[in-house]
Amino acid sequence: MNGLGLAQVWVYLSASPLLHLFATLLAFIVATRINRWAGGTPLLHPVIVAIALLIGFLLLTDTDYATYFDGAQFLHFLLGPATVALAIPLYDHRERVRRMLWPIVIGTLAGVVTAVISAVGIAMVLGAEPETVLSLAPKSVTSPIAMGIAEKIGGIPSLTAGLVLLTGVVGCIVGPWIFRLTRITDPTIQGYSMGLAAHGFGTAYCFASIGAVAGAFSGLAMGLSGLVTAFVLPAMVHLFGF
Repeated sequence: MNGLGLAQVWVYLSASPLLHLFATLLAFIVATRINRWAGGTPLLHPVIVAIALLIGFLLLTDTDYATYFDGAQFLHFLLGPATVALAIPLYDHRERVRRMLWPIVIGTLAGVVTAVISAVGIAMVLGAEPETVLSLAPKSVTSPIAMGIAEKIGGIPSLTAGLVLLTGVVGCIVGPWIFRLTRITDPTIQGYSMGLAAHGFGTAYCFASIGAVAGAFSGLAMGLSGLVTAFVLPAMVHLFGF
């Protein structure tokens, strides 16, 4: 009877989209605790650990992605407002942004072009399929923008989402090491570099480990790189004949 009762409870819960919303939130809370126990290492970034936990949960319960997304879509919707909200801390540093306007513009264009050409060039040399190449192209911008760009240019949005996460993790691992190697200590430069190369992951790292100034400029870089990529990348794809 107990087994039958648990089975009935599971049937009821699995039909509710709130189950998967709760599972997502719980996975992230657990992943955050694990990351703290590990000393905050980027190798166990909360997002990556939470993804692993959720994959295990979905496999264990034999739940397909479409069913899971019915509940998780509420969090997906909040990605947009959360990205826009990064403008709030940036407002406090608007005078510094105004003084650095040209370096910001030039740095953004250089970063976007470098990120796209390097990823696409390496993939083509290694013989990747056109869809894979196009999925790689927007990997350095935040997930909602990257997935939209990938769909627009003929890539695979789900593959792009995974590549965006991988890019963010690598950026959080390599970025601090490069700062130490090059002796860059200016939080403005550190923040803008992390946001340009590691999007949301880099921005979260800056707020948590460097400071509010770095976090604000990282958010600015993340937003501008997404905007520039959305306009520049389709033109580059057309130019190279994909």
